[in-house]
Amino acid sequence: MSAQDVYVIGVGMLPFTKPGASAPYHEMGRDAARLALQDAGVPYDRVRQAYVGYVYGDSTCGQAAVYGVGLTGIPVFNVNNNCATGSSALFLARQAVSSGAVDCALALGFEQMNPGALKGAFDDRPSPMARFAGVMNELQGTDPQAPRAAQFFGGAAREHMKRFGTRADTFGRISVKARQHAARNPLALFRQTLTLEEVMASATVFDPLTRFQCCPPTCGAAAAVLCSGDFVKRHGLEAAAVRIAAQAMTTDTGSTFDDGDMRRVVGYDMTAAAARQVYEQAGIGPDELDVVELHDCFTANELITYEALGLTPEGTAEQFVLDGDNTYGGRVVTNPSGGLLSKGHPLGATGLAQCAELVWQLRGTAQQRQVEGARLALQHNLGLGGACVVTLYQKG
Repeated sequence: MSAQDVYVIGVGMLPFTKPGASAPYHEMGRDAARLALQDAGVPYDRVRQAYVGYVYGDSTCGQAAVYGVGLTGIPVFNVNNNCATGSSALFLARQAVSSGAVDCALALGFEQMNPGALKGAFDDRPSPMARFAGVMNELQGTDPQAPRAAQFFGGAAREHMKRFGTRADTFGRISVKARQHAARNPLALFRQTLTLEEVMASATVFDPLTRFQCCPPTCGAAAAVLCSGDFVKRHGLEAAAVRIAAQAMTTDTGSTFDDGDMRRVVGYDMTAAAARQVYEQAGIGPDELDVVELHDCFTANELITYEALGLTPEGTAEQFVLDGDNTYGGRVVTNPSGGLLSKGHPLGATGLAQCAELVWQLRGTAQQRQVEGARLALQHNLGLGGACVVTLYQKG
């Protein structure tokens, strides 16, 4: 059976909040799903499967969320893939529709997080990050006082600085840009702009990363309704439909652990491989993209991801930033939503919040942050441990 075209016909996202300020996870999930269904103009009983992502929660939290929308007896799959959880749910929903297994599916993600740095839930069994931590320790040692995620991505920043002479304040400029974009987004957590001086003067988390260069723990939810082309036509949904033109999901290969490069330890090669697959599937190049939502958990990851996605050649990301090619008026607008740095990063919801932003951009409804004439949009969502999902959306 040949693959079918898949369309996003509805998206929903709740404003992201600090831990302790949100509704419980099942209410956030319910409300985001309702928003997506309302946006699609489709009742819940038309949805044939649901894929629900979250990292911190018990088994069947997905059911607890969608049961608030309706009790239709459909399959509900719970997904956990670290920070790539939301886009992993999206990938599975897209795959179900593309295969012809169903004609309409829901992808939902939520997270109810605690304050402070990310940490594992269990200490009585081997950590899935043990191999990564071992490589990091061999390459740069371990700082018991610094958050582990900041050490991983700070190490990637140091590697880029060593290889290409990248300055510390170049990473800071990415945070300044993120805040400028978030100031236009009413759904973002941090909407106050920052100067470069303020970013660089904030407390050092792990050199060269300062506090304002690290995404905050966040609570929130987002959702998308996906369907086939036939479903779009039957229900007259052409005006709002955005096509998923290509999608790829990758995991780690030997280079992650064997190349002695912290950029690769944090997923550079996973990203590059997924991007290549997407460009090949769609028959386009990165120079044709109008807007990108990428995984800026730390400023360092945004910078190395410019190169991994092919937005600029390897070793040229600093100039890409200095020339303003990553923002409005430049080569490609990256993270118009404010990204994880400023919009927030509720792990299970992040990938679907990226999806929502790009759907709004391609519909031309992103208001103050609209990228003029946007027709091709790329999404990049990364999880250490590891998984990377890259998705290309096309208008019309």
